[in-house]
Amino acid sequence: MRIVLDAMGGDHAPKEPVTAALESVSTLGVEVVLVGQEEVVRPLLPGPLPAGLTLVHAREVIGMDEPPVAAIRRKKDSSMSVGMRLVRNGEADAFVTAGSTGAAMAGGLFVLGRLRGIDRPGLAVTLPSGDGRAYILIDMGANMDSSPRNLAQFAIMGSLYAEVALGVERPRVGLLNVGLEDEKGNELVKATAPILKNLPINYTGYVEARDLPSRLVDVVVCDGFVGNVVEKYTEGLAMSLLGLIKQELLSSTRTKIGALLAKPAFNRLRRRMDYSEYGGVPLLGLNGLVIKCHGSSKATALYNGVRVARDFVRSGMQGKIAGMITSVPSETAEPKERG
Repeated sequence: MRIVLDAMGGDHAPKEPVTAALESVSTLGVEVVLVGQEEVVRPLLPGPLPAGLTLVHAREVIGMDEPPVAAIRRKKDSSMSVGMRLVRNGEADAFVTAGSTGAAMAGGLFVLGRLRGIDRPGLAVTLPSGDGRAYILIDMGANMDSSPRNLAQFAIMGSLYAEVALGVERPRVGLLNVGLEDEKGNELVKATAPILKNLPINYTGYVEARDLPSRLVDVVVCDGFVGNVVEKYTEGLAMSLLGLIKQELLSSTRTKIGALLAKPAFNRLRRRMDYSEYGGVPLLGLNGLVIKCHGSSKATALYNGVRVARDFVRSGMQGKIAGMITSVPSETAEPKERG
């Protein structure tokens, strides 16, 4: 299995991707292809490259602040474009990047294309829950506006992904809403609920944001605008809570002694809340696997991104999605744009 890792993507490139690549080939049992500017990346690598690691030159870099679509179209020799072409041409099994989310989405659509039957790909993020496990949120920001058909497809893809990522049989799927009653919600939610009831998934109904940490469901379905707000609020809240706990534990001599005794438990809690432990986020629905890591990812997060890609490929997820997506009724399709 060959995994492409974007050496130029993210806030800490190329040092952290290089470190992650070296660790991946030595412990994950995969081949890694580093794609980036050779004159920048090569000095960070050992003289003779270790077995399983190769470097492919890409002359250009897509910045985090560049317009995604324009960047993908203009920079054909960027690390992101070159890496995705390797997957498209069958020279690699997956592409992992910490670069621009918008560029990853645009590149995935233009270079790889969508799986047959998929209208829009969705980002499926793994978030920590209060019981020490996790749940899947889809869409996490790939699409700011969605149709009922889009959400139905997200539900199927999220359910299949949860089986692999969480190890759950027949994952419980919930539709994020402002209440549990049938009459509550906006038009998108109200139109989506009846469709989800008829899909071959374990749909349990509406779920409210306050219940997400309780893991009443394994998969939460929403549009990308709402999903991105939820994900970023969860990340910020976790950081704030950890900071407040640390502040209180160090507020007096007595609590400092208690903090010393509780340090192992505190470190375990920090790891549970750390996004880097979950690796990357798959862009589900593309005709090729793209794993998007956090823009500030360091080596640990990128290494786990490669691990997620390996497990995804082994699961045969692409074929399963293609097989189930036909269950979404075609009459919910979005109207075509008028020329």
